[in-house]
Amino acid sequence: MMARERVLVTGDMGEAYGATVYDMAEALGPDEPYLAELRRRRALTEDAARPDAVARRHAAGGRTARENIADLVDADSFVEYGRFTVAAQRHRRDIDDLVANTPADGLVGGTARVNGGACAVLSYDYTVLAGTQGALGHFKKDRLFELIERMRLPTVFFAEGGGGRPGDTDYPTVSSLNVRAFALWAGLSGVVPRIAVVKGRCFAGNAVIAGCSDLIVATADTSIGMGGPAMIAGGGLGEVAPDDVGPISVQEPNGVVDVVVADEAEAVVVARKLLGYFQGSTAAGPQPDQTRLRTMIPERARRAYPVRPVIETLADTDSVTFLRERFAPEMVTALARIDGRPVGVIANNTMVMAGAITAAASDKAAHFLQLCDAFGLPVLSLVDCPGYMVGPDAEAQALVRRASRLLVAGAALRVPLVAVILRRGYGLGAQAMTGGSLHEPLLTVAWPGAHLGPMGLEGAVRLGLRKELEAIADVEEREERVREATAAAQSNAKALNAAQLFEIDDVIDPAETRGLIAATLAAAESAPERPRHRFVDTW
Repeated sequence: MMARERVLVTGDMGEAYGATVYDMAEALGPDEPYLAELRRRRALTEDAARPDAVARRHAAGGRTARENIADLVDADSFVEYGRFTVAAQRHRRDIDDLVANTPADGLVGGTARVNGGACAVLSYDYTVLAGTQGALGHFKKDRLFELIERMRLPTVFFAEGGGGRPGDTDYPTVSSLNVRAFALWAGLSGVVPRIAVVKGRCFAGNAVIAGCSDLIVATADTSIGMGGPAMIAGGGLGEVAPDDVGPISVQEPNGVVDVVVADEAEAVVVARKLLGYFQGSTAAGPQPDQTRLRTMIPERARRAYPVRPVIETLADTDSVTFLRERFAPEMVTALARIDGRPVGVIANNTMVMAGAITAAASDKAAHFLQLCDAFGLPVLSLVDCPGYMVGPDAEAQALVRRASRLLVAGAALRVPLVAVILRRGYGLGAQAMTGGSLHEPLLTVAWPGAHLGPMGLEGAVRLGLRKELEAIADVEEREERVREATAAAQSNAKALNAAQLFEIDDVIDPAETRGLIAATLAAAESAPERPRHRFVDTW
């Protein structure tokens, strides 16, 4: 009888349930009633327990937190933390209501495996109080962030939500500023790779979670802002619709978002692919026909061409992910694989500003180099650069400070760097693309039609022959003299001449490029890691 009395369950959560398990106790064993209660409570945390909330989410074109996590992680690998937490609102809401409607306090998180590798995954649950950040949710983040650091777990965070939750009542507070989660999350920078996924509205603290991440994947209907409509109105700045705070039409070209996708299903595919770059090498994938590289660069030096096909041809088939495509498009940044090895790629895009390095392009490339360096990804630099963008308008963008960021980031690289000069390598811009000097990369090669020089050749001619040109009164005669001198300079600037003086390591058949990159990176694998040194960002 002692065992039968021990299993009696009472309380607001189910008096009838207690009577049922009492009757079944002998048949099921002394622990079975507790297991039954556990199963019932666990079921309340699942999507099936809240069909109306799930239906509203689906009707709005979204998926639930648990659906996204299940899609992302390897089967049966998710270990959840804090499943049974509820919103800290017991002083204003009935516990049954909280259990039924605020499962996990709106934050689902734990450890898992993705692509076979260990990771952490967290997701705000927009079906619970609009994905706002609750008190227990913060405690849960603190716990998981500390475990992420201890276990060095790459992390994916689904960050949609409305920011801090003012409605929690169980913990007395004045400022609510003694929350450790943001410091812990920011402190993981450079420790583990962190990918944020955003769909819909992401404001305030949720936006900070996304912004502190290394990479942000967002759906086309996303709006991201440091303050949501309520905060904007509270600051006396007027009424703004949520979708107008920071829409993708703003946040993609300004560089906030790295990859824009159609929906959460595609976001999960991209997040899994991005995570894979930081999980090491795979078997070498198929490769495109390398002979195509021989015809991708126009013969005319002034003719622009897309560099994307060059990158996609050098990389394993379907292995490339381009980042921040609409931000500073004159600079291309991408993650890819070459012979299964993950690499970062920077490249000048001659289709925009002739490939000159602007202030924004330098910001973009410097941040990308820091990302690659932090997580051990070798860098491939594809150079077709006329130099830094110059002029009064460029200087108004703080060019001196921002342009220097790329040089500082390049000098601090500890990972292997390989540089390929596709066509033009002129001035400080070309030096910045090669880590500061042509001999900073482990290998610097050029394609046969490439030219190198201290500045653009025509500009060098006009500067060097300024007095002679001023003495020629006839405009046509003067320009003909410029053309002749430029042609002579171009002949002298050939890559073969630079190689003859050992300014570069080799001039190669474009079809050889991929093989040489792979061989160089393979040779570098056994090299001891270069010591890390601190540096102060110039901007």
